[in-house]
Amino acid sequence: MSSDAGRDDEPATGRDVVVPLRVYKAVTVFSTLFAVAFVLGGFVLLDVATDRATAEVGEIDPVLLLVGLAGIVGGAVVYALGTRFRAEGMGKPKDEADEATDDG
Repeated sequence: MSSDAGRDDEPATGRDVVVPLRVYKAVTVFSTLFAVAFVLGGFVLLDVATDRATAEVGEIDPVLLLVGLAGIVGGAVVYALGTRFRAEGMGKPKDEADEATDDG
């Protein structure tokens, strides 16, 4: 591990958004909460649309099915966007090329 990991003057990559710690905590908590709610809600809607996966193809409610799938995908998108935030001074992302690999 390098001695300068965690300096505030490190430039953020194009994917990272550096925010104050309070904002980072709020984004992390609420993005995770919304992501879990969307995914769980999506699976519940899929379950209702397919009558617990026992309905024949003609009996499936296509609107609920699409809304359920959209909820699952929406939850994944919210979570993925929430992981792009980092607090000031957190250090460099792991995938930067100038880090030494000390895996053993």
